[in-house]
Amino acid sequence: MSTEVVVPTLGESIAEATLGQWLKQPGEAVAADEAIASLETDKVAVEVTAPVAGVMGAHVVTEGTTVNVGAVIGSIETGSGAPASPKPAAAVAVAAAPAVEAIADESGDLTLSPSVRRVVLEHGLDPTKIKGTGKDGRLTKDDVMAAVAAGPVSAKAEAAPTATPAAAPAATRGEERVRMTRLRQTVAKRLKEAQNTAAMLTTFNDVDMTEVMAARTKYKDLFEKKHGVRLGFMGFFTKAVCMALKDIPSVNASIEGEEIVYRNYADISVAVSAPNGLVVPVIRDAQDLSVANIERTIGDFGKRAKDGTLTMDDMKGGTFTISNGGVFGSLMSTPIINPPQSAVLGLHRIEDRPVVRDGQIVIRPMMYLALSYDHRLIDGREAVTFLVAVKNAIEDPTRLLIDL
Repeated sequence: MSTEVVVPTLGESIAEATLGQWLKQPGEAVAADEAIASLETDKVAVEVTAPVAGVMGAHVVTEGTTVNVGAVIGSIETGSGAPASPKPAAAVAVAAAPAVEAIADESGDLTLSPSVRRVVLEHGLDPTKIKGTGKDGRLTKDDVMAAVAAGPVSAKAEAAPTATPAAAPAATRGEERVRMTRLRQTVAKRLKEAQNTAAMLTTFNDVDMTEVMAARTKYKDLFEKKHGVRLGFMGFFTKAVCMALKDIPSVNASIEGEEIVYRNYADISVAVSAPNGLVVPVIRDAQDLSVANIERTIGDFGKRAKDGTLTMDDMKGGTFTISNGGVFGSLMSTPIINPPQSAVLGLHRIEDRPVVRDGQIVIRPMMYLALSYDHRLIDGREAVTFLVAVKNAIEDPTRLLIDL
């Protein structure tokens, strides 16, 4: 008896996806509700689970194929099946370095995504010796890179017989063609659409982080003890943005046809790093949340982004975006608007710089802020006023308490 495996409902307005990877091969035993394939949608990765227990049947669709909701991609056959078969050994030639031989995962219950497997092979690592932090203990790319940074994790290999070593092969120039993920294709399309549609302009300012850093240093231990989450800078900036949006509502608005939609709420999109690229989940009604609740929400987004468990609803909507390139070391940037939003705030790295205070040159921890906005809706005066309001709130955090 055979049971069809079909593409599940992917969310509102999502009609198709790309089959990213088969997690079960034909003939392998499958438990009910066990993940057997992963799909890439415009926003997130979605797992396809087995409708019944049995044996994985034939793959009707190959990896990289675009499939519609409800389409049959495989089948589950009755029977007990066999455990997952060991993966074959593989070798990868690394450009500008000698060829590295590595043995692929030999554990039947350890499934590696293509990007993770590529890094494992390139560095000659043994994946069974790396602790996975992803869903169900799976290895993420961050896990592998952390293992690389921590020191050598040797690959499984037979001891080679003693012999005169052969000369290392000369390094060769190479290229690799990798199909763009559906997420990356969508990001590219939307960013280009934003450039083509909006009259985009960026204005800059800098902010003295002295007071916020002092507050964070003073209260971070008590904050974590009481709220169970670390006190970062995003909580301060999100509250400052919400205050500024209330004063300058056009920055929180959007253009729909020939109308401008103004909002009395702030759903703040925050850029979060995920294994397949940046995703932008939304903090709902951020104007009503405490700094602790904002930090807790962002922390949860970050964890679920690494685990691949963010949902469509998590990233739906959003009225304004905050993107923190500073965590990667960015000094300054011109962020691109996330349509249909009209503005995005870019945060950057904090570094000590000489500034003048009361006629004296002093060293202060400074950060550049960048506000990109749609000039069709937001005037330059409004953009600058918004950015100054954020700057004032960060330089004097007491303003956040008294709504000034």
